[in-house]
Amino acid sequence: MAAWAAAARQAATSARLSSLKPSAPCPTPGAATLIHRRGLASGGEHHGQPKVNFWEDPLSPSKWKEEHFVIVSVTGWGLLFYGGYKYFTRGKNDKKEEKAKESSP
Repeated sequence: MAAWAAAARQAATSARLSSLKPSAPCPTPGAATLIHRRGLASGGEHHGQPKVNFWEDPLSPSKWKEEHFVIVSVTGWGLLFYGGYKYFTRGKNDKKEEKAKESSP
C-alpha cells in the first residue's frame, strides 16, 4: 500500500514539475521549477501565548490546545446528557419489575 502511495506521489510531482516550464533559461532548471508545498504541516500557531496540554493547566481553558479543548468539551457534554438520562429514568425499571413480581404468585 505504501508503495502505491509513493508511486502516486512521485507521478504527481513529476507531472507538476513538467507543467511548470520557466520562460527564461536558468542555470539550474530543476531547482527553479521545484515548488515546496507543505500542505497542512504548518507547525501550529506561532502567535500569542504557547498552548499547553489540558492536564498541565486544568484550570485555564484559554491556554489549552484547541483539540484538547474540543475533547474535554465533548466529553463534558456527553457526561451531562448521560447523567441527566440516568437521573430522570432511574426508577422506571423497578416499577415494572415489582408489578411482574406481584402478578406472578
